Amino acid sequence: MTVKSVPVGISNRHIHISKVDLDILFGEGYELTNYINLSQPGQYATHEKVDIVGPKGTLKSVRILGPTRKETQVEISITDGFVLGVNPPVRDSGDINDSPGAKIVGPKGEVILQKGIIAAARHIHMHTKDAENFDVKDTDIVNVKVGGKRGLVFDNVLVRVHPTYALEMHIDIDEANAARLKNGDKLEMIK
Repeated sequence: MTVKSVPVGISNRHIHISKVDLDILFGEGYELTNYINLSQPGQYATHEKVDIVGPKGTLKSVRILGPTRKETQVEISITDGFVLGVNPPVRDSGDINDSPGAKIVGPKGEVILQKGIIAAARHIHMHTKDAENFDVKDTDIVNVKVGGKRGLVFDNVLVRVHPTYALEMHIDIDEANAARLKNGDKLEMIK
């Protein structure tokens, strides 16, 4: 049997921002500036950072990821939720209905989000050719095994297939720390 390995990418807290909110936080007509390209084509970390203020505390210097999106969304870990004083639901990216909000503070202004804070559900990005090799399709749910002394199995991992995606499993910092993983470690996909 061939082992089907997937590299892991660890997602730290970040924010996806709408153009409307970007203008409020950084000034009318402001454009995001690329700091470093991310593993997924067209996605990048920016130089721009904001503070997220919750009922109990603040997350300082949270990096914005580009490009801009239709709606602002904050992705944090469960531990970050304790700091802010919110309970982020575990959701697929983009599913922000009935999620908590917070105040976003930028250099030129503030935005009060009524919703938008989530803990992103673990998922695997796959190119269509990878999906064929792994014998899976878009929206399939798989398990992924981590070996070693802190070995475990990540259940309920969503597969996302698109012709522009690069093969990578995304987990948050809490999950990575629990399994002692670092970016690029190879994990075994099991059905």
